[in-house]
Amino acid sequence: MGDSGGTLWSMRTKSRQPWWSYLPDSELLEMRLKDLHVSIEGTWIQGCMKELNGELKRRGLVQAHAWISDEWFSPDTTPGIAVPFYLAHPRLARLERKMFKEVEGGTKRQCMQILRHEAGHIIQHAYALHRRRKWQEMFGRSSSPYPDSYRPNPNSRDFVQHLPRWYAQSHPDEDFAETFAVWLTPRASWRTKYAEWPGALEKLEFVDELMHEISGMKAGLTRRMEVDPVGRLNKTLADHYGRKLAHYAVDTDTRYDRDLQRIFSNEPRHARSKPASAFLRKNRVKIRDAAWRVSGAYQFALDNTIDQLINRARALKLRAPGAESELRKSMVRLINNKVAHQLHTSRRQWFAV
Repeated sequence: MGDSGGTLWSMRTKSRQPWWSYLPDSELLEMRLKDLHVSIEGTWIQGCMKELNGELKRRGLVQAHAWISDEWFSPDTTPGIAVPFYLAHPRLARLERKMFKEVEGGTKRQCMQILRHEAGHIIQHAYALHRRRKWQEMFGRSSSPYPDSYRPNPNSRDFVQHLPRWYAQSHPDEDFAETFAVWLTPRASWRTKYAEWPGALEKLEFVDELMHEISGMKAGLTRRMEVDPVGRLNKTLADHYGRKLAHYAVDTDTRYDRDLQRIFSNEPRHARSKPASAFLRKNRVKIRDAAWRVSGAYQFALDNTIDQLINRARALKLRAPGAESELRKSMVRLINNKVAHQLHTSRRQWFAV
């Protein structure tokens, strides 16, 4: 997660602060995105883009440009990347963390990971790689509709693992973008890392060969334009977060009651053990962080999931006998299974990330 008070924000914080940065959350949320008047210039994102373009230039590939919008995405009409507004100022990053519990791309490492992924989309469209038969044989058809949902296989070795939530498994375009990002990352040692992943390694070798082939070629997509720039977004911050939080909210259900009953107990002999709901509240941070390290799921979604399981444990009157460390491990497995299920069943918003 990002650190809104760290050195990454120094370029912006040395300059005069915008008037809205002093507003309380309630008033800031009533502002329209267009009235923030934020841009890439003068922010730490500008340095990240310079680094990305340095990597692309060394490979003989088209240069990328960036602008501020409401989410991460890369359109197929320009070699550019939309960066979310909350990365443009530490005050906005603090609000993002409060509302969504994390700042996606808020550290340099995370930001560069996402930028390299988005660069994969740029390269695909700038050189029309998806029209090549070999590309289609390797990744699938780009024209395949993005699904409302997908069922990832966390144990698959046919896909690289770059961004969290198994993005490479969602669509051929995402598979290529993730593979390209791994290939582009300096000192990635991908041949060693994926030596025992034959499917993923084959794709990386293909990308390596393909990038050498197109290096120095003139890109077919060069026009610089901005899609949905923040300066044209009339919605308020409250509207933005209302939609975002509703999108990632977890529906209440009882389908995991049986799993909870296997982990905990409502037998009379365990009546003196700590209530399972109390155990989950006490250990929620450790459980959430361990689940996040495995799945990379949004912490907002993980917190919602844990809240739901706490409520179900209370309703079922479950107790928590046994070693806390083992109970935590069991809960991490349950939560990650639940996250994978939600990726399959919930409607998802498909930005190019």
